Amino acid sequence: MYKNVIFDIDGTLIDTEGTGVHSLIRTVKELMHREMSYDEAYTYFGIPSVNVPKLLEYPEPEEFADLWERYFVELRYLMKIFPGISEMMPVLSEAGCKIGCVTSRTRQEFENDPVVQPLRAYFEVEICAEDSLRHKPDPEPALEYLKRSGAEASSTIYVGDTIFDCRCAKGAGTEFMLADWSDRNPSGFPSHLRARNAEEMLKGILGQP
Repeated sequence: MYKNVIFDIDGTLIDTEGTGVHSLIRTVKELMHREMSYDEAYTYFGIPSVNVPKLLEYPEPEEFADLWERYFVELRYLMKIFPGISEMMPVLSEAGCKIGCVTSRTRQEFENDPVVQPLRAYFEVEICAEDSLRHKPDPEPALEYLKRSGAEASSTIYVGDTIFDCRCAKGAGTEFMLADWSDRNPSGFPSHLRARNAEEMLKGILGQP
C-alpha cells in the first residue's frame, strides 16, 4: 500500500480528452487556418496549455490561449468524472492514504471547473502550473508536491495517463501508475502498474492482488 497518492487530473480522474482535443482543433483552424487531425491534437494532451502555442509556433500566445479557453468552456459539457472515481476517493482516504494532485492546468482553470470540485475535498495538496517554474515532464511539479506535503518519494505513487506524467514521477523518485482508460496499452510505461478502470486503480494503490 502506498501512503501518498498524487493524481493527475485530465485523462486520469476526469475524462477531458474530447473537450481538450476538439477545442484545440477549433482554435488551430480559426487562428492558423489549417486542419489538425484528432491524433495530432492528442499529442498535445497533458502538456501545460501555456506551452502549446509556442510548440505550434503561433506568435501570439495570449490570443491563442484566450480562444482555446473559450472553446474549452463551450465544450465542457463533454467532460465527466471517470466511472468509479468518486466512489474510490473515500475508500483511499479511509485506508489512510494522503491524496493530492499535480495538474498542468493553471490555478484559474482548475478552480473554475465545476466538474473537478467534488474531488477537491480529498486533496490535501494541489499543485497547478503556477506552482513550479518547470513543468511536466520535468520532475519539479512532483518535487514541489513532495516538499509541500512532507511525503517521502519512496511511499508515494503518481497516477497519470501520459508519458509526461510518467517522466515527472520517475524524475521525482516516486512510483508511477498508468491510468489507461482507453486500454491503449502504450509502450514506454512500467508494465506492472496499469489500471484500466477504477477498481484496478484502487487495488494497485492499496497493494491488493
